[in-house]
Order: sequence, then C-alpha cells, then structure tokens
Amino acid sequence: MKKINLAISGCLGRMGQQLIKSSKSNKNFNLVTLTENKIINKKIAGIKLNLNTDQAFKNTDIIIDFTVPRCTLDILKIASKLKKRVVIGTTGFTQKEEALIKSFSKKIPILKAGNMSLGVNLLMYLTEIASKSLNDEYLSKVFEVHHKHKKDYPSGTALMLGKGIADGKNKNLYSLIGNKFLNKKNFPYGKKINFNSIRKGEIIGEHEVTFTNRKETIKLNHEAFDRALYSDGALTAAKWLINKKPGLYSMRDLLNFK
Repeated sequence: MKKINLAISGCLGRMGQQLIKSSKSNKNFNLVTLTENKIINKKIAGIKLNLNTDQAFKNTDIIIDFTVPRCTLDILKIASKLKKRVVIGTTGFTQKEEALIKSFSKKIPILKAGNMSLGVNLLMYLTEIASKSLNDEYLSKVFEVHHKHKKDYPSGTALMLGKGIADGKNKNLYSLIGNKFLNKKNFPYGKKINFNSIRKGEIIGEHEVTFTNRKETIKLNHEAFDRALYSDGALTAAKWLINKKPGLYSMRDLLNFK
C-alpha cells in the first residue's frame, strides 16, 4: 500500500506533538507537512514549520486538525479548494460553525469527532441506547475532568455524550443543553442536560453520564490514561477516510455502530 502523505496542523500543541510521535511510528503514513498559525523558524522531525496556506498543503493527501474553530475553518477553505481530506479533532464549535463544516463536506470527505477514542465512542453509543430505553422520568447529567490547560468547557466529548442522550430521545442537542458549570464539587439534575467541567492538574480525560429517576441511578463512564489513545484513533480515522467520497463522517461510521 502506498503511504499516505500526512499534514498535521497545530503541530506545537499537545495533540499535535502526540500526532507527530504516533505518525512517525505508523507505517501507513509519510509525514510531509507541519503547520502553525504563526511563523516559527524551526524544524520538527526534519520538517520546516509552515503557515496554513495552499502551498503548505499542496502535496498532502490528508490533514489532521486539532486546533481552534477559527483555524479549522481556515484549513477547510484551503482543503476544499485543493480537494484534500480532513480529520477534525477540534472542539468548541458554534451551531453556525457546525453548519459551515457540513457545507464543506459536500465538496470533500471530512471526519469530525470530539473524541477519537474507541472507548469513548462506544460510551456515546451506550449512552444513546440507555437514553432511548429509559422513560422521561429519568433525568440525566454529564460530568467531565480535564487538565488545567484545557480552555473550552464542556469538553467536546461531554457534548458528544450530551448528543447521545438527545439522539436517544430523538431531540436536538442544543434544545436540551442546560446549565454549564465549571469546577463545582456537586451539580444538580435538571429538566435539561446539565454539565459540570473540572479543570485540574494534568488529567488526560474522565467522562461520566448519569441517569436517575430518584429511585435508582445508572452511571456510564470512561477514563483515559494515555494521550496516544487519541492520536492513534485520529490516524485510524485518516486511513479510513482516504477512500471515502465527500461527506461528513464520524467515528461511529468508522466503527460501524448501527
């Protein structure tokens, strides 16, 4: 099999650094482009850093992007023009930005996931099943913990789990989002889905969904111990996406969850 020419945007970030490390030991990829949003005169893995431009992505087959929403949309504009595939791990998009991503996917294949872990995507699937199975007497809430450097909250994964709850009820996530708490020891259930985010230390990621009808409580959770979990998942997604037609895909498509 011919190696896939890979570009990593946000290469100096935590995930960018992990992706470089994982890609160098993955026989399916040839790392050819590294980009950042400012000019830095240095090389990483023998590759000179570039800005996000047409020229930077010209010789790549696929771009893996873990940056910020504004940067992701700039990359999608370039990728759409050059007909390049994109794996998006960026989180924190608004509804308007989500709609823009969907419009780009009509021209190029895009796989977007708030979390690239197999376990987390299985958790989302189980969350949807639980939500669908439980009646309206059961209230739900989502709890997550990440390292102190993470700025957005709730995390993209927490919102994925919220979407699992909403999908189980055949409702729109945004119509069910309740209060968003930060660093609360305890937080309440509500008629909508409440979220609580803890930011401390160097924790990679913990997520928990809880359902209750005050007579019983059901908990579904996941804990990550190694950031390579996400980079390996992103590379698996990139390999899978390389043969797909234009469209907006998720890890659920890759894992073939029905």
